[in-house]
Amino acid sequence: MSLSATLTQRLVQVAAQAAAAPAGGKQAVYRAACQELSISLPTLYRHLDKITVKPERKQRSDAGAVSLPREEAVVISALLMVSHRKSNKRLMSIGQALDILRANGEVRAERTDPSTGEVLPLSESAVARALRSFGLHPDQLNRATPAVELRSLHPNHVWQVDASLCVLYYLKDSSGKESGLQVMEHDKFYKNKPANLSRIAADRVWSYELSDHNSASIYLEYVMGAESAANLTNVFINAIQQRPGEPFYGVPRILMMDMGSANTSGLFSNLARRLQIQLIAHAAGNARATGQVEKTRDQIERSFEAGLRLAPVSSLGELNRQARRWAKWFNANKIHSRHGRTRYDQWMTITTEQLRLAPSVELCRELLTHEPEARKVSDTLSVAFKGREFDVRNVPNVMVGEKLMLAINPWVADAAMVVDTDSEGNELLISVPVVVRDDAGFREDGNVIGEDWARPADTQLDTNRKEVAMAAYDASTLEELEAKRKAKALPFSGRIDPYKPIEQAPERTFIPKRGTELVTNVTTSTSASARLLNAFEVAKALQGMGMSMDREKAAQLRAWYPDGVPEDELQAVHDRLTMRGQLRVVAGGA
Repeated sequence: MSLSATLTQRLVQVAAQAAAAPAGGKQAVYRAACQELSISLPTLYRHLDKITVKPERKQRSDAGAVSLPREEAVVISALLMVSHRKSNKRLMSIGQALDILRANGEVRAERTDPSTGEVLPLSESAVARALRSFGLHPDQLNRATPAVELRSLHPNHVWQVDASLCVLYYLKDSSGKESGLQVMEHDKFYKNKPANLSRIAADRVWSYELSDHNSASIYLEYVMGAESAANLTNVFINAIQQRPGEPFYGVPRILMMDMGSANTSGLFSNLARRLQIQLIAHAAGNARATGQVEKTRDQIERSFEAGLRLAPVSSLGELNRQARRWAKWFNANKIHSRHGRTRYDQWMTITTEQLRLAPSVELCRELLTHEPEARKVSDTLSVAFKGREFDVRNVPNVMVGEKLMLAINPWVADAAMVVDTDSEGNELLISVPVVVRDDAGFREDGNVIGEDWARPADTQLDTNRKEVAMAAYDASTLEELEAKRKAKALPFSGRIDPYKPIEQAPERTFIPKRGTELVTNVTTSTSASARLLNAFEVAKALQGMGMSMDREKAAQLRAWYPDGVPEDELQAVHDRLTMRGQLRVVAGGA
């Protein structure tokens, strides 16, 4: 009941008269007012309570004080927390926890009455107040931890991806009684009827949602079967391709996802490395890190999937066509609360440098299984890879004869990637151009004879080679090194004695070993047979003895000594050939 201004004014006067009345005189003032206003005494009290300003209640002197030690509060809180379910539902009361801990001698939880000195156990409410004062009450500990707001720098800086099992539908592609998208009625498909769920397990529809963190643009695609590396790969390759009428495309720099094995598989990780995408998998239980894509799933269920019952689809292809149509409409028309624009309008703020165009679908699929290959560096600082020649002069610390790891360059057609690692073990990708040759087969960037004699820049090996040479000759400059080499100076200024290890070696004495005398039955010895001389050696020896050799004498020697002439018979051979020559002359004269 509201009070009128006149009644309120009169009640103020009554309250003032009652306050000024002597002891025992207030009731007379109240009875007179009741008779005047035609109200009962309880009603008068209620009206006076509304218009009377009460003095502030004095705070107790012991307000905020607790008798429970913090050490005991920690133990009580610990027992209460370990009794929680994963859903944070508390199973044990504070009273039950106190009984258990007191019985086990873990806590005392008591206070001393100051007036009597009696030791009394603390009540459950007192313990609860103490837990709250220490910030140890389970209701406080179960609150969310502080979070930071993550931001992305521009469109396509960060994408988030998530796979969701459609809880409302399953899809039958075959003809028959059940064909097309089927609604999962609650009375047929729930946990107490596992057979029905098993029957349609292969027909369950999964959706992959990709969201650009900066603009919140959505890419949606449905798959059959389950969450897998193959499904994720196919959807992601489709998402990064340019599509007619859809401005949302390109390769992100960072991709955030959960820790599922399909997302972190070697197949998908290999594709991400080759496309220079940093994969960030949030920790288990921290779905808040990808909260935007989680919200995207809710929007899809309410805005798109809710309408499928009114417009059924007959195949997966038709479902994806409808999903693509909805996503284009949603991205182009719905205002996002964070940036105040439509998702496509915000995505269109991307710059040329920020938009990385995706390779073709075929090249993306090749990158899935492509691993870097080792290639040897030639003396012209080039390597052969995939049937082409690439210039590696811009690779840091490149060395002739060493090997580099080469990979496909998905961004430049006439280039390859050198895969290297930095000092911290992070992968580095260095683009190297293809070597261009003219019609005569020469490198177009080669030195022209008579015009350009410039040598290539020193490689690490060249630098090391000069450093080692200057150290060997105690030279501080290349000019000094060259001068010492011309003067045939001794390396290390002659201070290195190569035989010093011999002088410094300790002297060793060896004790002679006893042997066994050789026993033989041979009683006679023969002199060693004379060495056999070949035809060349015989001819040379005979010429030295003053005999001229001819073809006839050589033929005679081969007839007499087919295996060679013994060295000790040379004089006999000389005499025999001389005699034979004299006989031939005499016979001719007769």
